[in-house]
Amino acid sequence: MSARRWAGRDRGSFTAELAAGLPALLLLLLTGVTAVEAVTTRAACLDAAREAALAASRGSDGSTAGTRIAPPAATVAVSADAARVTVTVRAPVRALGARLPRLTVEATAVAAVEPGTPVSRP
Repeated sequence: MSARRWAGRDRGSFTAELAAGLPALLLLLLTGVTAVEAVTTRAACLDAAREAALAASRGSDGSTAGTRIAPPAATVAVSADAARVTVTVRAPVRALGARLPRLTVEATAVAAVEPGTPVSRP
C-alpha cells in the first residue's frame, strides 16, 4: 500500500519555480533577439560595403552608393589608392532593449580599381 499524499504540501511550488525561472528565460530570449538583429545588420552593412566598393572602383561616388543601401544610422568610410578601394560600413545595434549601450557592427569590402578609371580620394 502506498502512502497517501496530502494536497497542501506542494501548493505554490510551481509559482515559485516560475518566478525563479521566468527572468532567466526572458534574458535568454532578449539575447537571442539581439543576436539575430546584429547578424541581420552586419549582412546589410556587408551589402552596402560591397556596393560602395564597386561603385567607387568604377569612378562613381562610393559613399552615396553605400549610404543608399546601408542600415539607418550607419557610417560609410571610403578610402582609395591607385590600385584598390576599401570601404568600411559601421552601424549601431540596440542591445537587449533601449536602456543598454549599443553594439557596433562593421563590414569591410575591397575592390580593384578598373583600368582607366580615375579614383577620387576622400
